[in-house]
Amino acid sequence: MPGPILETDRLLLRPPKAEDLDGWAEMMADEEAARFLGGAQPREVAWRGLASMAGSWALMGFGMVSVVEKASNKWVGRLGPWQPEGWPGTEVGWGLHRSAWGKGYATEGSVAAIDWAFDNLGWDEVIHCIDKDNLGSIRVAERLGSIRRGQTRLPPPYETQSVDVWYQSREQWRAR
Repeated sequence: MPGPILETDRLLLRPPKAEDLDGWAEMMADEEAARFLGGAQPREVAWRGLASMAGSWALMGFGMVSVVEKASNKWVGRLGPWQPEGWPGTEVGWGLHRSAWGKGYATEGSVAAIDWAFDNLGWDEVIHCIDKDNLGSIRVAERLGSIRRGQTRLPPPYETQSVDVWYQSREQWRAR
């Protein structure tokens, strides 16, 4: 399995596995959980998303990781470094199963992922592409110390969607 296994106090962060599909598909079928992740989708489309993240590790040497609760060994989301073709920058993003909302997992896991990205990928900055109505993710970006840079559009198939870009440099991250 390519990629790191990172641990936080409550989470295990590891590259995606085929066994993650049930949780991934459940999250992506949930209208509210998938609202800012491209919208609800059937299991077959969710599989392609999971395979895309796994494939990113093989092609790029990085990708989002699966988020697993240590206490329950339950898959609760995905987060981490992400930069598909045409993306507006070097992103650390997150998406969590609704059962994991409000527990601080996005912040906790993103801290580990940002540290890993700066230490291992040589990135100069990290961005987060966030819909202006996604107040939960805006709060996570603020807790991470990111600031709003402005708006951009994402590449196809999301080209009609405008998002705010939140960012911080490696120096800002290290100084926080």
